[in-house]
Amino acid sequence: MIVWLNGTHGAGKTTTSALVQQLIPDSRVFDAEKVGETLMDIKPALPWTGNFQHWPPWRPLVVETARRVLDYIGGTLVIPMTVLVEQYWREISAGLAEHDIPVRHFVLHADQATLRGRIEGDTLLGPSPFRLSYLEPYAEASRTWLHSEAEVVDTTRLTPDQVARRIAQAVLKG
Repeated sequence: MIVWLNGTHGAGKTTTSALVQQLIPDSRVFDAEKVGETLMDIKPALPWTGNFQHWPPWRPLVVETARRVLDYIGGTLVIPMTVLVEQYWREISAGLAEHDIPVRHFVLHADQATLRGRIEGDTLLGPSPFRLSYLEPYAEASRTWLHSEAEVVDTTRLTPDQVARRIAQAVLKG
């Protein structure tokens, strides 16, 4: 099984994924961003698109990597990864479905002011124009398709531990 944690920067995906992994037996965190980083390391570089998710190989490589890891070790993969383009989500979810891999898709949501405050106040990564630039695309995806495709967990007033417990309880209940 895959527990996909979606949402934009500042929603708490990375922190929550580590906590969810501790609560779901036989689970591991798979950071699909590493697949994009691998593609970014190709020399000479692939034509830049502004985001590695726009490279056509990224989506099937995420599916194939997840499938291979699950074939190897079984259990559950917790994947903290923002996917805001509906077509990309459809490609990934269809690819996983082709391999009979069940997916629980959660969106970690917070209002725009909270997200902006978290990004601007991030002491680890610092304020980031790149991360802030995804606030509006996230809002648009939320309005048009994303929230209807997932279980939405509002993180605005919850601690990461509370969010992780909600997700783990939902997954373990089935």
